[in-house]
Amino acid sequence: MLLSIHVRNLALIEEEEVSFTDGLNILTGETGAGKSIIIGSINLALGARADKSIIRTGSEYALIELTFQADHKRQLEKLLAMGIDPEEDGIILIKRKILPSRSVCSVNGETVPLKQLREIGEMLIDIYGQRENQRLLRKDAQRRTVDDFGGDRIAPLLSRTADTWHIWKKLSDEWNRDDLDESARLRELDLLTYEVDEIEAAAIREGEEEELEKEHRILGSFRRISEAAGNACRLTAEDGAADLIGRACRELSSVAGIDEDLDGLLDQASEIDSLLSDFNRSLTDYVEGLSFDPARLAQIEDRLDVIRRCQDKYGRSVKEIRAALEERRSRIDFLQAYESRRTALAAELKSARGDLEKTCRELTEARKQAAADFSARMKEALLDLNFLRVEFAVCVEPDMDHPGPEGVDHVSMHISMNPGEPLRPLEQVASGGELSRIMLALKTVFAGRDELYSFIFDEIDTGISGQTAWKVAARMGRLAGDHQILCITHLPQIAAMQDSHFLIEKEAGNDSTATHIRRLDEAGSEEEVARLLGAGDITEAALQNAREMRRTAEIEREKKKRKERIPVMRCDPATMHDMHTDG
Repeated sequence: MLLSIHVRNLALIEEEEVSFTDGLNILTGETGAGKSIIIGSINLALGARADKSIIRTGSEYALIELTFQADHKRQLEKLLAMGIDPEEDGIILIKRKILPSRSVCSVNGETVPLKQLREIGEMLIDIYGQRENQRLLRKDAQRRTVDDFGGDRIAPLLSRTADTWHIWKKLSDEWNRDDLDESARLRELDLLTYEVDEIEAAAIREGEEEELEKEHRILGSFRRISEAAGNACRLTAEDGAADLIGRACRELSSVAGIDEDLDGLLDQASEIDSLLSDFNRSLTDYVEGLSFDPARLAQIEDRLDVIRRCQDKYGRSVKEIRAALEERRSRIDFLQAYESRRTALAAELKSARGDLEKTCRELTEARKQAAADFSARMKEALLDLNFLRVEFAVCVEPDMDHPGPEGVDHVSMHISMNPGEPLRPLEQVASGGELSRIMLALKTVFAGRDELYSFIFDEIDTGISGQTAWKVAARMGRLAGDHQILCITHLPQIAAMQDSHFLIEKEAGNDSTATHIRRLDEAGSEEEVARLLGAGDITEAALQNAREMRRTAEIEREKKKRKERIPVMRCDPATMHDMHTDG
């Protein structure tokens, strides 16, 4: 459950901290007081998109901290699998610091990316706002709802369907890609054979290009090399540098032994003379070994042309050229055995299609069973929310010609809210207020998913009033018997059902405006309910009306305690159906 929220420097909030309780936490306040900021803060802390405009004017950053307690075994297992180790008593501290150019997120002191933060949030709390209505109208959302309701019966079928579809799709793509007529096959075979022969004939070896380029440079610069090496040989041989160094050594030798410093210089000169002699011998051998072969130069140029032509067509390196050769050989083998391969592929494709259709039929049947039970549960919940003559059904229509990884079914929710009216798709008949009640019914039907304990409802009361408001309040009170709920509302009927009541107020100073939130005591809650009832002045009569509404809410709660608990989702829809029938 959500234990507390701490917000600093966010929009109109300077710094606020509030602790929530179990059961039904009601949040009320005047229009524009900043109720949406509280829910927005929770969304931001759990990874919603943020920008610098939400940072309070004059502040360097915004900070949101949420403290949760994850005390359900599956929640804890999932968190540990993600590398999140809850503190003692299952405490999870989520922080998000929003800076002008970035944000920093952490869970129990460990920095986490936004994607992981969102995944953690989805395991801890379910946030419902007015925009969720429109999501319910999407066909893919309706299909996923039925699949979720089917639980462990549908989940493995979905996995098998995805696996068999991917196998079939891969074979189908291969069949379409290689659908060649005979003339096209022969043309491709001729081209590939020519290219294989060309690569094999080239027989390029590793390092060959570098060796040839070096030899080509030498032969191409033969005249310059010959002249330079010959001149160097003459300059360092007799009558050149060698002769001069030799004369210098003889002069120094004539005074050897007189001065130690001079003896050191003689040793250096002797070393130079020896090195120069070695150099002259090597250079002479090099000059004598020089030769120019025009035929060899032409042969090298032809070979380099072959190598570079292969590089242009098949790859820059020998490794790439060899890979191209193997690829063409493999394709040739395929084309030569084309007819037998097509026959085998057709058999594989037929078998894969049969497996896919079989799995899809099983998934369709499971969906139909889950849809029937889900429809019964929804009708029961809708009747409890003041839909007096409602019919609800989920239509599962298979389309085997268009399979996908989720199967072949078009799933759509249909409703009739008046006697004599036919069932029609949800999106064609439901108003905003009706959608809010339908969503609440959906939440209560799914309320038995033990690993999700906390819910947030942001103005789920849109478009309802009167007796319907009491029905919604009672249903929410029943849901709060097994779950923690945070609910922003404008309806006194729902506010009167509270276990904890929080007032959100906006305070304007001389040069700034701030939003505050505080928990109300019993008297404060009565005053706020009186205000929601429309009392301009909080008179004793208005307070008495609020107290009466509170007593009515308590009576509804007592009724709730005497009733059977809200039916919860089980893994086996057949079991759920039996429970519903027995009830």
